[in-house]
Amino acid sequence: MPTPEPSPHIILVGLPGAGKSAAGALLARRLARPFVDFDVEIERRTGSSVAGIFRDRGEAAFRALEMELTRELAASGGMILAPGGGWITTPGALALLRPPGRLIYLRASPDVALMRMGRSLAQRPLLRAADPLAELRGLLAARERAYLLADHVLDVDVLDLQQVAVELARLAEG
Repeated sequence: MPTPEPSPHIILVGLPGAGKSAAGALLARRLARPFVDFDVEIERRTGSSVAGIFRDRGEAAFRALEMELTRELAASGGMILAPGGGWITTPGALALLRPPGRLIYLRASPDVALMRMGRSLAQRPLLRAADPLAELRGLLAARERAYLLADHVLDVDVLDLQQVAVELARLAEG
């Protein structure tokens, strides 16, 4: 009997603070699927924090590490993936996973994303600025066209984490 094909990856994209990591972990538990947070996996592999990689090697080196991980994941399926907010802007990254991967954009306003980051804002290299809200607005302006390539858009501003996970499960199964 042939081995069934794994389910396609579910790929969560959106601004930093949109809830990709937290909601992705809940979704993975709910669907009994493996979860890969790109930042955590890259930190594990390199022994360095994302902020350290940006500081010591630059954003291009970090994006290359994301791309290497994406290539590896393209050979499998069935996972919940939470790449960094800028992953989608790397040429060719999305094409490696989609199709068959399903892309879901967790749409958060910059104001809400900033509030949700709380203390973790200090670990976000692209937001280390005098005005992180202005930086987030700039990131959204630069990335939203790519985020809107998603199969589904989930507005998360007024949803708590559990509600986001429930809605993601509904979208993933539908």
